[in-house]
Amino acid sequence: MEEQEVEATEPKKKGGSLVLIIVIFLFVLLLVVLGAIAFLMLSSPADEAEAAPAATTTTAAKETKGAGAAAGAKANNAQRGSDYANIGPMFPLAPFTLNLLSESGARFVKCTIQLEQSTELLTPELEKKTAIIRDVVIRTLTSKTFEEVSTTKGKERLKDELVGRVNEILTDGFVKNIYFTDFVVQ
Repeated sequence: MEEQEVEATEPKKKGGSLVLIIVIFLFVLLLVVLGAIAFLMLSSPADEAEAAPAATTTTAAKETKGAGAAAGAKANNAQRGSDYANIGPMFPLAPFTLNLLSESGARFVKCTIQLEQSTELLTPELEKKTAIIRDVVIRTLTSKTFEEVSTTKGKERLKDELVGRVNEILTDGFVKNIYFTDFVVQ
């Protein structure tokens, strides 16, 4: 009888340890899934938005400026918005008050922009080309709708587009970033 009791308890122990292993495995799997979800939730959507315009801006820079300036544009796209410890010299533009693209014509934007330069040597070229830069900004902003510029993601796309377009006309350096010091849409 004792042998039968021992044999009867052995399958229960094996079954209990198997359940314990399955529970531990499911717990670890749950932790991995939660970790992946947390990573995806915390990763910035601006990173994805910067990845697509970076390729088009770099291509445009290569076509218009040559190899040296294109390398600067690549560096610009890789560092835009992430290198606040090494901010370059700023070049302020006069405020803009412009109509946005709208069927009713009642939407406008008022903004002030500062251009972050890659080097102080770019200042004379920016001063000489201020009218061209303002024209680029005006044409870009007036081609946007209220919906395109009223969100944070829309402003980031606008910054990327403006950096690319301004860099197309520069030869002595490049604009690292654009900062809106005032931005009102109505």
